[in-house]
Amino acid sequence: MANSRFEYVKSFELGDSLLPGCWIVIRLDGRGFTKFSSAHGFEKPNDERALNLMNACAMAVMEEFGDIRIAYGESDEYSFAFHKTCTLYGRRASKLVSLVTSCFTANYALLWPKYFEDVPLQSTPMFDGRAVCYPNDDTLRDYFSWRQADTHVNNQYNTCFWALVKDGLSTTEAQRTLKGTQTKEKNEMLFERFGVNYNNLPEMFKKGSIVIRIQVEKPVKTLDDGSVVTRRKRVTSVLHEDLIAAAFWHKYPHIIE
Repeated sequence: MANSRFEYVKSFELGDSLLPGCWIVIRLDGRGFTKFSSAHGFEKPNDERALNLMNACAMAVMEEFGDIRIAYGESDEYSFAFHKTCTLYGRRASKLVSLVTSCFTANYALLWPKYFEDVPLQSTPMFDGRAVCYPNDDTLRDYFSWRQADTHVNNQYNTCFWALVKDGLSTTEAQRTLKGTQTKEKNEMLFERFGVNYNNLPEMFKKGSIVIRIQVEKPVKTLDDGSVVTRRKRVTSVLHEDLIAAAFWHKYPHIIE
């Protein structure tokens, strides 16, 4: 940038570098997705097409930013954790949030026809983003545990709510019916009234989606004798597992390392 008498305006810019040595979590949330989902005929309480589209967008973000170690999503929300040693863009919050949000949103529009073949995109999908620093590994794990626990609570409620609405109740009546009910009561309602065993619902609905890089054997060439030479390679993958239990983190230690 050439020096000029106007360069003083740079002094109004505020530094926004995030704390060093902390995990950086960028969380995205869909803006106005209640209206958006209705306009595009999303299935209630869960639309598998929409969830798979969100997962594909998250995978695209992880392919773009190598410092992201793990992502987690449910409904119209996704969280991305940059490693605590990340120095990308000087750890500037504005850069990281805007780039992750724009990458995710652009892919949502780009990939829409793949998942909604017969449904044209009628309005602009938008996501807001925020950055939060978490000081250590345990706090990061607690963050993702919080999001997965929230997924279960929301999914169980929504499964009951929409079952009641589809059975003829108004939304107000369904809310009144569920007010004050606990997990056991909701499970009993689903099974006894609608014949639905909550435990048999798809894991993606109950546990959300985890995006990490895992090692797999990839063929690299075939020898003259017909044998195949493979190499271990890390690929971006979507899982639907229990990440609250310590077993998940023991199984994939490279996330934290």
